[in-house]
Amino acid sequence: MTAVTKIGIINVTGYAGSELARILRNHPEVTIASVTGRSAAGQRLPEAVPHLWDIDLPITSTVEESVDFVFSSLPSGASAEALAPLVDGGVKAVDIAADFRIRSAEGFKAAYKIDHPAPHLLKRAVYGLPEINRSRISGASLIANPGCYPEASILALAPAVQTGLVELDAIIDAKSGISGAGRGSITSNPMYHFAESNENVLAYGLEGHGHQPEIAQELASLGGSDSAKVTFVPHLIPMTRGIFATCYAPLTDPSTTREAVQATYQEFYAGEPFTHVTASPPRTKQTTGSNLCLVYPTVDPRTGRLIVVSCLDNLVKGAAGQAVQNMNLMLGLPETMGLESLALWP
Repeated sequence: MTAVTKIGIINVTGYAGSELARILRNHPEVTIASVTGRSAAGQRLPEAVPHLWDIDLPITSTVEESVDFVFSSLPSGASAEALAPLVDGGVKAVDIAADFRIRSAEGFKAAYKIDHPAPHLLKRAVYGLPEINRSRISGASLIANPGCYPEASILALAPAVQTGLVELDAIIDAKSGISGAGRGSITSNPMYHFAESNENVLAYGLEGHGHQPEIAQELASLGGSDSAKVTFVPHLIPMTRGIFATCYAPLTDPSTTREAVQATYQEFYAGEPFTHVTASPPRTKQTTGSNLCLVYPTVDPRTGRLIVVSCLDNLVKGAAGQAVQNMNLMLGLPETMGLESLALWP
């Protein structure tokens, strides 16, 4: 019988970190051994995050127990700095921040306006999207968990890009629930407070958003190219969880039919445990609390464009659930272990 894997969660008090703890609490092959937090260090976990009342661990400022595997959900920049000594010491890791998603230190600085804290680890990191990188993830020691917007966008466009159905020129109109900003941002920025976000929709990042180069990088790789044109406009909408992306790209053959596109998507995602092609346009609530990404492709014959809508829960498939899916692959466990909960409804 193999030993249970001991897990560390860095920044457990954030939304992604606490969601990780919730999911891992019932995972049969792991045990949470250490949790950290910055402002909550010195408290016990149920004091700082009451819904995790059954995980009675002390919150420390650093990982103080011996662990086999670690997740980090610190903000970008701080995450790589905290992970570097652990990864250098042989601990396998998933970074839920953006620190290892962009393949070069220069590209990271251009996207996030800070120097990369651990550039020596960039070549070791694998982009953690199993639907396109499963075999590489299985052999990796460091995973860059995708961003929530990029995950919804890439999964929406991957079948069409990889099979050459569309040109590498995409427009992505995406919406996120408030929790996508992270607990710290919501506390500090009035834009996310109830009185200002309720019954309100706004676009942001129009002059540049850190997720745009991540999406462009991965779509270019899927298309066998050095670059891809991606126009990405995110929006904040008044709901707690959810990502909804509407993606547009010109068909390489404008006469391609909706039926042909849907057949391509069904074949591409056949057998995938969590990414499903739907028969009708999906809704964000159909994914809430689950590790699902739902994708619906169609064609506008008047313009010769592919249109794809996709949705997922930004805290599960877009963050913690995806991180656990990656962990399962890295540890040689069944990919779906601990992640088979159905969506919440209503």
